Amino acid sequence: MGIEKNSYRTRPKMPLPPPCCGLIVVGSKLPVPLKGISVDVQVKGFVADVSATLKYKNEEEKAVEAIFVFPMDEDSAVYSFEAKVEGKTIVADLQEKKQAHKTYDEAISKGQQAFLLEEDESSADVFSCNVGNLPPGQEAEVTLKYVRELPIEADGAVRFVLPAVLNPRYTPEDQPVSVTATRPQVPIGDIPYTLSLSAHFQSAYGIAKILSNCDISPVEHTNEDKTAAKVSLAEGHKFERDVELLAYYSEVNKPSVTVEAGTVPADASKEPKSSVSHKLWTLVQQKFSSKPHIRLESLMTESVAMLNFYPSFPAVQEQTNCGEFIFVVDQSGSMACAMNSEPNAPQRIDSAKETLILLLKSLPLGCYFNIFGFGSHFESFFTESKEYTQQSMEEAVKKVNEMKSNFGGTEILRPLKNIYDTAGRPDHPRQLFLFTDGEVGNTKEVIDEVQKNSNNHRCFAFGIGEGASTSLIKGMARAGSGIFEFITGKDRMQTKVLRALKCSLQPTVKNVSLTWSLPSGMEAILLSKVPTAIFQGQRSIVYAQLKGKVETEAEGEVCLQYNFKDELLKNTIHFPLKVEKAERPTIHRLAAKSLISELECGKDSRSEDGKKRILEVSLESGVISSLTAFVAVNKDTKTPVEGPPVRRDIPAPGFMHGKNTKYMLI
Repeated sequence: MGIEKNSYRTRPKMPLPPPCCGLIVVGSKLPVPLKGISVDVQVKGFVADVSATLKYKNEEEKAVEAIFVFPMDEDSAVYSFEAKVEGKTIVADLQEKKQAHKTYDEAISKGQQAFLLEEDESSADVFSCNVGNLPPGQEAEVTLKYVRELPIEADGAVRFVLPAVLNPRYTPEDQPVSVTATRPQVPIGDIPYTLSLSAHFQSAYGIAKILSNCDISPVEHTNEDKTAAKVSLAEGHKFERDVELLAYYSEVNKPSVTVEAGTVPADASKEPKSSVSHKLWTLVQQKFSSKPHIRLESLMTESVAMLNFYPSFPAVQEQTNCGEFIFVVDQSGSMACAMNSEPNAPQRIDSAKETLILLLKSLPLGCYFNIFGFGSHFESFFTESKEYTQQSMEEAVKKVNEMKSNFGGTEILRPLKNIYDTAGRPDHPRQLFLFTDGEVGNTKEVIDEVQKNSNNHRCFAFGIGEGASTSLIKGMARAGSGIFEFITGKDRMQTKVLRALKCSLQPTVKNVSLTWSLPSGMEAILLSKVPTAIFQGQRSIVYAQLKGKVETEAEGEVCLQYNFKDELLKNTIHFPLKVEKAERPTIHRLAAKSLISELECGKDSRSEDGKKRILEVSLESGVISSLTAFVAVNKDTKTPVEGPPVRRDIPAPGFMHGKNTKYMLI
């Protein structure tokens, strides 16, 4: 692993970690309670519904508390958590996080079995699962379920990733140590648990092929028109790398609207479980609606629409030579780690350099550019942005080839602040490109800094290597009105890089708005912001609640319009309003997650009122947030456990830092 300086603080029940990235465990004879993970993936179009089951068995002579810290894409809406012990299923409650911890701790102290699932405070893409008071010899299963939108790659593939790699996050001196820095790791190939995964894909436009970075079964189409297909991982798969599935549909860039009917409460005669309806929707109206007099019902009981726009622009666009391109490259120690677990995989720093050189050679003549390398300190190639010529490009490429991963820790804030404190060039809009493996502990601070300066630049973020933080990479790009890409190997690298560059060369759109045409008595209330960054060929997703009575055969119309240069462009979609009741409220949960994310990124997210609003949305929708956690207690524990359980932290795969790295035994 990369050597990164840090000041670690002790955590309860945890040994002090060595000065490398994470705890490296080799040759430990302690049994690992986690025995296997099984995952079922249901993909319908561009949405995945995932059920993951973790199977535990205590092979020790004492009761244990097993703690598993794992990565998850930050856009995932976790909506269910349950445990199964001795044939009994215990469904978890979603509670305010402090209350959930109290419930869990009290159960453990009473000798009862308890289970806890929560999002880590440091980053929305890190979760932990606690299985408490598992008696000797007993087995237990915990199942978590989540839904998420699936991105479309530059080559048209719909991409699903089940992440395995969670890189230890470097923590600046004045920040609490990230939980990722104290999670035990084992070398690739020594993972003590296996993964089984089956995936079913459905697309109305047909499925041409499904590819993966792992060994999978041959694609099996499950109907004659090839609109449904399934694949599975090879048996005995070791969960030592991210599992990537790429589905190629016959048509992907087609605008669409998916309308999902609301759910009927189990007992409609009862009052809502909280006063959230009025408070929540008052907030939504104030934040997104131009009609504050409308009173709305519960998020889950009204119909919700998911709008998928593919904005189009005039076919002929002249090449611009304007722009100030600033490239910020991570040169911290962890960038010496391998890109992935494949034999002879390149180092992350080499992939970042290759990506950067491709961009440099594609810039338009006459623009300006500069390159920053950062770690515990930062350096720039030029004292100020330099005009792009053949000579300056060749000079920069030579310096890029000399870059190494020898800058220590991952301090992104300082170079960002230095760049933002420097005035931009008139008539040359600033475009910031960041390349990093995402091993950052102060994610929210970094995103906030980009947000504060979003009026003066656009930010394009590249996650380099498996395990790059989705919270950091996506958060920076969204805050800076740019796009993000994840580079995990050479496959499709060029298409991703050139797509990002093309977006950066496109002029900014202005005056984006959304207008509706609905039958009398119906109204649309936005649950997510209208997109401010719109690019050619890039999907824009908006969620809205459709309120009012839906007539049979009724249709609606929605139009996304914006100014591009001197033109007013319109993208209009017609769609049917009558929908059947959904088996699972997938779109509702995605809408709730979108709203929660908007609130958590809002200016008042840290205020008491802001926290209260986040909590209300989470509890009403059943979707986890930074302020809530799932907790389950087996109140029928046959024999209460005496004394505190022995803590066992589940190890995860760790990449080596070069050929001569020695793993440390603890």
